[in-house]
Amino acid sequence: MDLQLKGKSVVVTASSKGLGKATALEFAREGAHVLLSSRNEEELKKAASEIREESGNDQVVYAVCDITKPEDIQAFIQKAVDWNGTVDVLINNAGGPPAGTFETFADEDWQKAFELNLLSFIRTIREVIPYMKKQNGGRIVNFASSSIKQSIDNLILSNTFRAGIVGLAKSLSQELAKDNILINTLGPGRIATDRVASLDQIRADKLGITVEELKARTEASIPIGRYGEPEEFARTAVFLGSFANTYVTGQSLVVDGGMVKAL
Repeated sequence: MDLQLKGKSVVVTASSKGLGKATALEFAREGAHVLLSSRNEEELKKAASEIREESGNDQVVYAVCDITKPEDIQAFIQKAVDWNGTVDVLINNAGGPPAGTFETFADEDWQKAFELNLLSFIRTIREVIPYMKKQNGGRIVNFASSSIKQSIDNLILSNTFRAGIVGLAKSLSQELAKDNILINTLGPGRIATDRVASLDQIRADKLGITVEELKARTEASIPIGRYGEPEEFARTAVFLGSFANTYVTGQSLVVDGGMVKAL
């Protein structure tokens, strides 16, 4: 299948590691021009070099960007426009907020999580829409969590704001369809990333068991019987963000090996 991504301008936020990096790599393999971002320049430099080498595509660059700062987002998108003249595909990604229950968090914690996990997506979308409308087409994929289908205990901040992403995307799918801009939300299940490893350690400590025991229990609850690999998640993201996708918009999909039981 031709994903129609060769030469397309793709921006991926929070892409120096984990799901963002894996997704950027898959876009690069399809011949896209990929702009990475994160707050850490050294990690970005390393990621861009590795993606260029693994994909054989030298059209991979980066920009330092703190996605909680509107001026950084504006500069990031402007770099893509200066480089390629437009933005064809936006992949919205952000690190998750801290684990904890309702009584754990103060107003400041809620505000930080809102700015990181919902407002940042709103701001990036606001920046790219004019370019996508001008060219009568674009693709937006928002990374969230499997909590968009089934809430996860001890992750109340994530449960709250990831659900907001779903509402945002569903509303925008109605508003932007006439401009051929498709927008979807993708939730990872237990994918083998640093974020998941960190959450596993927190859960294991709370239960008084080893992280290996916790992982074994979790894998037993996944029909496929294992954690997913970042590239498995990334391939789904790349299809939804490609121009081979011409009719899927406003949807929320989990990539979880069958773990979530919700309909």
